[in-house]
Amino acid sequence: MFSRLAATTALLVLGSAVAVPAYAQEEPAIGTVLVPDQDPFYATPSDIDSYADGAIVSSREVGIATTTPARAWQLAYRTNDSHGMPELAVTTVLVPITPWTGAGTRPAVSIQSAEDSTGTRCAPSYTSRMGTFQDKNRVEAMLSKNWAVVTPDFEGPKSAFLTGPQSGHAVLDGIRAAGQFAPAGIGTDARWGLDGFSGGAAASGWAAQLQPSYAPELDFVGAALGGVPADLSAVMANVDGTMWSGFIFGALVSYTREFPEAGIDQLLNDIGRADLARGADKCVVDLLLAFPFRRLTSAATVADSLRDPRLADALQHNSLGATAPTMPIFNYQADTDDVVPIGQADALVRSWRDAGASVETTRKPQGTHVSEAGGGQIPALEFLETRFTVDGPPGVNIDRDRQLGPVR
Repeated sequence: MFSRLAATTALLVLGSAVAVPAYAQEEPAIGTVLVPDQDPFYATPSDIDSYADGAIVSSREVGIATTTPARAWQLAYRTNDSHGMPELAVTTVLVPITPWTGAGTRPAVSIQSAEDSTGTRCAPSYTSRMGTFQDKNRVEAMLSKNWAVVTPDFEGPKSAFLTGPQSGHAVLDGIRAAGQFAPAGIGTDARWGLDGFSGGAAASGWAAQLQPSYAPELDFVGAALGGVPADLSAVMANVDGTMWSGFIFGALVSYTREFPEAGIDQLLNDIGRADLARGADKCVVDLLLAFPFRRLTSAATVADSLRDPRLADALQHNSLGATAPTMPIFNYQADTDDVVPIGQADALVRSWRDAGASVETTRKPQGTHVSEAGGGQIPALEFLETRFTVDGPPGVNIDRDRQLGPVR
């Protein structure tokens, strides 16, 4: 039986208008924090399509406990789903109270948390206010350097994860919104970094890929991506029938929401359709507890669903590597990662390098997905700190632990 301890450990892994005072909302009294589905702040306005990408719809100051004294706000802003249709997303902005006295603008980092969930109650904007945000240590480490931090709800109002274009749009538009929000003092000319592990690395990778075409005005110093699920077919095949198989069923829920036209629900038998209903509105631990060691074949009408065009095309569409980022990339992973195969991460690095990207890598010969989630935080932070302070070339190709091929 899959233990709750193991599931809790998994949780640690999957660890343009400026708003004006008229839009601001008061912080609810202690004990009255509403879940997003019941909170009017998250409601999409009927005229959402009239807002520019990243434009702020509403804002509010919130109370979030941090070791480094900081002010926190939440911004609701316009972004676009995977089909380019407008939708509302929310990001949380934290800025240290201590003024920035270093060179240039205050560094700012967008942390994409591996929410990997199908319910809005699992979103960072809610869990951070409840004191249960899984990437609190990452946030604290960056605040301690006097950096600004944003944590977007990049799964959007549908709570869909591993939906590449949609998540990339939400990340970039959240950064636009944060830069436009005058009370935070970040500014539209801020230098930004991206940080994410696992599902958060996928969203960060998509933001990095899309940035040259979708948000070319933003200034990025680099992106730190750990345990990145780049080839989603390879990842799904790897976790099928394992303690991590809940990710498959969560992805099925997400894809039927974000890509209903794909007909993925038609692949499912009666058990699979019941699984879809059971997999809705679950945070990552609940997903893993609900579907441990399940095979996709038990829920499908075809022998190999991962090769069926309806699912295979959706997985390919949301996999990384079709284009390359222009910002420097740091990619870290354990060779023995039990969730995300190392081969598909190495393939992404080669693909991006072949397209001209600068990618640094570090590969640990031993370790799990869980151990690397924590162990990779320090080198990721060091990479971003170097990128914020270095004045020189945009980046270099370095394989620190294992040669991945010709370094260009």
